[in-house]
Amino acid sequence: MATSTSFGGVNSGIQTSILNGTVNAQFHLPPVRPETPPTPLSTVPFRRDPEFVDRGTLFDQIHEKGSVPGSRIALVGLGGVGKSQLAIEYCYRVRDQSPETWVLWIHASNATRIEQSCRDLADRLRIPGRQDPEANVFKLLHDWLNDERKGKWVLILDNLDDEKSLHTPSPVVPDGLGNDQSGTPGRSIWAYLQENLNGLIIITSRSRRVVSRMVEDSDIIPVEPMDETHAITLFEKKLGAQAASEDVIQLTAALEFMPLAIVQAAAYIKQRLPRLSVTQYLETFRRSDHQKTSLLQYEGGQLRKEFPTVFFEMRRRRNTKYAIFSVSNEDLRMDASDGESSASDSVVDKFEDDILVLKEYLLISISPDETKFEMHRLVQLAMQEWLRAHGQLEKWQGQFIRILYSKFPLGTFENWPRCQLLFAHVQNAVAHQPDTKDLLGEWISLLQQAASFALTRGNFVDSRRMAHKAAIGQAKLFGPDNKKTLDSFEMLGVAYILGGQWKQAEELQLQVIKTHKQVLGPEHPKTLTSMNNLASIYQDQGRWGEAEELGVQVMDTHKQVLGSAHPDTLTSMNNLASIYRDQGRWGEAEELGVQVMDTHKQVLGSAHPKTLTSMNNLAFTHWEQGRWKEAEELEVQVMDTRKQVLGPEHPDTLSRKTRSAVDELVFLCAYHTTSELLGYRQPDYIGSMVLEFGFQLVELFYLLLEFKFILFELGFVVFNSKLLLFEVKVQFTTS
Repeated sequence: MATSTSFGGVNSGIQTSILNGTVNAQFHLPPVRPETPPTPLSTVPFRRDPEFVDRGTLFDQIHEKGSVPGSRIALVGLGGVGKSQLAIEYCYRVRDQSPETWVLWIHASNATRIEQSCRDLADRLRIPGRQDPEANVFKLLHDWLNDERKGKWVLILDNLDDEKSLHTPSPVVPDGLGNDQSGTPGRSIWAYLQENLNGLIIITSRSRRVVSRMVEDSDIIPVEPMDETHAITLFEKKLGAQAASEDVIQLTAALEFMPLAIVQAAAYIKQRLPRLSVTQYLETFRRSDHQKTSLLQYEGGQLRKEFPTVFFEMRRRRNTKYAIFSVSNEDLRMDASDGESSASDSVVDKFEDDILVLKEYLLISISPDETKFEMHRLVQLAMQEWLRAHGQLEKWQGQFIRILYSKFPLGTFENWPRCQLLFAHVQNAVAHQPDTKDLLGEWISLLQQAASFALTRGNFVDSRRMAHKAAIGQAKLFGPDNKKTLDSFEMLGVAYILGGQWKQAEELQLQVIKTHKQVLGPEHPKTLTSMNNLASIYQDQGRWGEAEELGVQVMDTHKQVLGSAHPDTLTSMNNLASIYRDQGRWGEAEELGVQVMDTHKQVLGSAHPKTLTSMNNLAFTHWEQGRWKEAEELEVQVMDTRKQVLGPEHPDTLSRKTRSAVDELVFLCAYHTTSELLGYRQPDYIGSMVLEFGFQLVELFYLLLEFKFILFELGFVVFNSKLLLFEVKVQFTTS
């Protein structure tokens, strides 16, 4: 019985029960479809407020200061004063008056949210190249904004309260040489966004100091609390019912004319009419004087004077899962809040009731598709104080960690978008180490998964911080000699290595090896893996003798204990071949490389990732020997197989696709020249080295790659006589 199995999209494999006969799997790669550029649109993530109150001159100031292309202005004021609402209304008015103008929105509360917003914009604008995991999204957006063919645009940077969000170096996605796609390492996010002549940038912020670095003082528009007339108008619109004018005047004055506080008070009263009047609400509010002092301490605190009344009412409600929002004020998805029993209808109903309560008081904002919630930062702080006062803060911090642990996926390529969405929450969770054993274990596992994801994205700082916290937590939970503890320290060591912190990596690895030998024995696979890692550390520093000694020892032990065909044995052989290759011992490197490749093919098959890696390593050796044709044949095989097995969008496929024969030549030129300058080489971690010491050199090579005739006119003057093997000018001139 013959069976043909086809999948509609990308195929990752087939699953069958017991079948007698031939099973044929047909793999169909999705065609690359050209995208039609979108027409001018708005990405404002909030609905227009039909009850918005125009405060007179503010819009006139925005229009006047933003009338010149390339303008940058800032709306600055206390939290809850209505800066974002002004920006939202302005965006809708722009679209009403000029539908051909693009209106773009970036959540700017921190660098992670900025990056995610920029990625979302790249998707909405269908910017070519955005799907490449190695692409610099900030550079892509920069180029789009500066393209005069796109027309006029307005860009909102909302809630920019931390200057580090825009002025620290942008996240760099390594391309194998330590480059970001802009060719400039460590450029701040603001450096990408500020260069424009086509549009208007509007920043909302609580801090005049923060925006003064980006906007001229004359272009900063202060947003103050409303005057009495506008405050009363806003309250009456939101209440939707008649009330004694004197009571309304007194209540808006008691709320210090803060728009958000007024809106929340009106919502609270409206829900309870006619049982609760404005007068009764005002009396209740005034009785909370002992709460006001503490609430006023943070940036004036006008917004939170009304919260004790609201929280007291919410406490009487049966459902209290809203408290989870007090721990993190970033986007939370609806499905992420189902931490206990997603299959239970009663739990879902309770959750929806909680969201309704939060929505009624406008304590959260909900995205247009109603799948994400966000809580204002000041509201979050107020809720934290309330929970702490009622002895519930630790409980909800624990619930936050448990939900996040259950929802944060493995950091594989297909999970990157979700990992990126949740990563900001893990950054918040780092500071909330639990005391209970069960919860501590989940917290540690969460940090380990997030640290691993951060490593894949080149975020070594967060990776080290999370891996270190996880390792310390494991030691506390299981003891310093436990296997899980040692595994955590191994991950921390990898973070040190990839970050180029050789001293810390070596010290940590020596301690891990010592403990592994004592606990597991000198021939245990974990011990040998640790020794292999130490050999890599020596290799990366050019300490060839020490690296080779350890490499040979590990390989021989693996052969004796596990056999010549075991994956760990092949890994150690491959590592030793790399050490030989770094010393120019091509024959020995090739001999080991061929053995590894042939064994992988026999044991794992020609399409296995480890087989492809060994083929790639052998191709690298051939390149070093000047055996161009053999190297190219292997490279083509690797690229084609990865495309078939992994798909065209997988990072491994893209990394090979972007490295043609000429790319390989340029890569090796950069590698050799950097080695000459530094006195050592490190192929396994060439990206980190070049990023730190040779970035400008690599940038030059890629510039010359685009203008090959210049490369040949230079005659490779940057190389010494040892690099004469690269004189293949005729071949590449005619290619």
